[in-house]
Amino acid sequence: MEVALGVVGGKEVAAAHSALRLSVGFGGLFGSVPQEEFLSTCNAYLRRGAVTEGFVTAIHLALDLTTGEYVVASAGHPPAAHFDAGSGTWRLTQARGIVLGVVPDLREGAAAREPGPVTWINVDGLHQIELIEEAGEIFGIHPLVQEDILNTDHRPKLEDYDDYLFIVLKMLFYDEEAEAIRTEQVSLVLGPDYVLSFQEQPGDVFDGIRERLRVNKGRLRKLGPDYLAYALIDAIVDGYFGILETIGDHIELMEEELVGDLTPTTLQKIHSFKREMILLRKSVWPLREVLSNLHRQDSPLVKESTDIFLRDVYDHTIQVVDTVETFRDVISGMLDLYLSSMSNRMNEVMKVLTIIATIFIPLTFLAGIYGMNFTYIPELKWHWSYFALWGVMLAIAAVMLVFFRRRRWL
Repeated sequence: MEVALGVVGGKEVAAAHSALRLSVGFGGLFGSVPQEEFLSTCNAYLRRGAVTEGFVTAIHLALDLTTGEYVVASAGHPPAAHFDAGSGTWRLTQARGIVLGVVPDLREGAAAREPGPVTWINVDGLHQIELIEEAGEIFGIHPLVQEDILNTDHRPKLEDYDDYLFIVLKMLFYDEEAEAIRTEQVSLVLGPDYVLSFQEQPGDVFDGIRERLRVNKGRLRKLGPDYLAYALIDAIVDGYFGILETIGDHIELMEEELVGDLTPTTLQKIHSFKREMILLRKSVWPLREVLSNLHRQDSPLVKESTDIFLRDVYDHTIQVVDTVETFRDVISGMLDLYLSSMSNRMNEVMKVLTIIATIFIPLTFLAGIYGMNFTYIPELKWHWSYFALWGVMLAIAAVMLVFFRRRRWL
């Protein structure tokens, strides 16, 4: 018995049509090819144009119902897990492989590369360590670079290894639900006729580049790998502007809230924006130095014709840095405004309480005099003394209120 599960990379209706064609094509291969050649045959079928979206992840299971022996092959999926009902334990299989529809195998793909064409290999997810090690062996990537690719805490940097350039960038996304910036490390390896890009997880800002490559639009297919690397960097930097625009809208709403009624969460929001600006600055500020060094890099991997594009993305980075610094100043001003508003509100409360206490000082004085336990107080025997005392107290309070009003203390 054979079972195959495939996941088509695509969008909406196009992906549904591709999945339908694949189900028919894969179904026809069951029993027609040896089990160990099933995924490679599927890959050849995909590369003939069965899927326009570019790739498919798949997993294939061949089970002998008589003996219970099975073979699992994977293409782009995490390793399959096997549950042993007898012991009640799980164990991972060794089934690993790259996605279908790109190249039959990394080694074969690397060997098939000719000096002229440019190869772009994009790796989504860093959990396939063996794949990164294999890519490092094929393209001659230093083990320390492989470690840097797997370590996602690096700041943006540029390293020249003669045969290739290693570039680390930060790709940013804005989470609307959490109202926070999410960072993802992107590592680029620029070689003489290839570009390797490594991401932490699927999902990026490179869809526009893929579409231009697909329809053969623009300079991407005409220029070299250095221009492709520039296009990837430019897409990441352009993504910063969208995040800054979103943050700017939130800052405007926060300013309106500061002018109106303050809430207990206002200070938390201000500190949250301040943390986001620090994170954004840590991601963008070193990028300016990276692009400056890349522009001035005396490396044969970066052609002179690409310098003008690198200067353009450098200018964009400067704009992002300036905007971040402006937002930091605005947020610092918002924090000062919040503290001033709270201080003014406290002063208003203290002023009202002080006026009330001041009015009651003479009233308390009169009440204290006539509340003393002396045997003889002449006014106590007067028939209208109680009403007279109330009149005097009210008159004193009224005079003090008028006085405070004229002094503009009220």
